Amino acid sequence: MLEIQVEQSDDYTVCRPVGELDAYTVNQFRETLASFAGVPRLVIDLSLVPFMDSAGLGALIGGIRRARENDGEVAVACNRPTLTRLLHTTGFDRIVEVTETLDGAIDAVQAAGSPRD
Repeated sequence: MLEIQVEQSDDYTVCRPVGELDAYTVNQFRETLASFAGVPRLVIDLSLVPFMDSAGLGALIGGIRRARENDGEVAVACNRPTLTRLLHTTGFDRIVEVTETLDGAIDAVQAAGSPRD
């Protein structure tokens, strides 16, 4: 079973799945990410995800793509070595900022969403 926690502030939205992201739970995650497609700054916190398979990774990539199509900024917080290794091995960290901490990911989306001089 997957639970998805959402925290919203004036500056960003945090989507925190709790549980395994796999073929059995991915639809709920995909639908939640789709609902955030218009959010200007989205942080996806994977700190409470013990396992993610290719279906979960695909949903994550799809959600990021939709957010970016709507000019949104996205960052991922991931402090789990096995997931971090997966994100690095697949090259995921080259398409989106991946940080170890939630604060780091929040800082990344806020910096990316700031007007440039």
